[in-house]
Amino acid sequence: MSWRRKLLDFDTLSNSGSELKGLVFDLQKFAIHDGGGIRTVVFLKGCPLSCAWCANPESIKSTQEMNFIPNNCIGCEKCFAVCPQQAISQSSDRPVMPVVDKERCTLCGKCLKSCYAGALNIIGRHVSVAELMTMVERDRKFYDQSGGGVTFSGGEPLAQAGFLLAALQEARLRGIHTAIETNGFLQWEKLEPVLQYVDLALVDIKHMDTEQHAVLTGMPNGLILDNLQRMAAIGLPVRIRLPLIPGCNDSLENMQATAKFVKGLSNVQAVDILPYHRLGEMKWAQLDSACERPALLPPEEGHVQQRAEIFRTLGLKVSVGG
Repeated sequence: MSWRRKLLDFDTLSNSGSELKGLVFDLQKFAIHDGGGIRTVVFLKGCPLSCAWCANPESIKSTQEMNFIPNNCIGCEKCFAVCPQQAISQSSDRPVMPVVDKERCTLCGKCLKSCYAGALNIIGRHVSVAELMTMVERDRKFYDQSGGGVTFSGGEPLAQAGFLLAALQEARLRGIHTAIETNGFLQWEKLEPVLQYVDLALVDIKHMDTEQHAVLTGMPNGLILDNLQRMAAIGLPVRIRLPLIPGCNDSLENMQATAKFVKGLSNVQAVDILPYHRLGEMKWAQLDSACERPALLPPEEGHVQQRAEIFRTLGLKVSVGG
């Protein structure tokens, strides 16, 4: 289901032009793998990393963008006629299929209104804290009964640190448990004020070698590892998220180094090993991205369990998947 159709409820809410707003690209209700209990997960756009295996490529850019879902297109050609910028034309390969010229497209949304099948979508919507919390509050009874709450994810939620802080403060005022899913790539002086309103941090460790981390993500890992140690020093509960990517970070040496580092942190509740999956490949195609990405395959179950055992032997609680 598209962003436009999932969050039509926002259209009924007030929208003050002077209010601080964040760019949200998805909102998942009844999530059970993102911080305990039943949760609402808010996905914020923008990320400072560019991971080779990214499953949410629509989250990387910090601006709105258009995507096209070919399987939804019914070939009605109405989008060709309504675009005021003439940014939509026929594909040379499939004559009825539209091609969006992103240089000319102004994201006015007129094509979306004509596209009954939901083949064209604008990813990302600017919403205020009040609008967002109205949506989050609707499932309050489920949070209270299950020990759940709201989790801010991305992309990287800290890429919109100001909006994230305001939303966390409002959630805390309303007595809602708060969590963030983060890669931790932010200066501590900017990160610490945000963490004061976080009940649980789910933090990625993608590779222990800083040079390899830079190759795989575009950035070194020193800031991330330092922030994890600082989180331990202030006693913030943390779950480590470990994406397991064959040929990238799943070597025995890297797994052992990661387990040793995590064992040295006093605040880690558990390690969540997340085996690579191919669900993001379709999203890259829908965005018509020219980014070159390596050919990756999901790891075999036996390999995943062998790597998980490295952490278990050190007395760490481990989950796989989620």
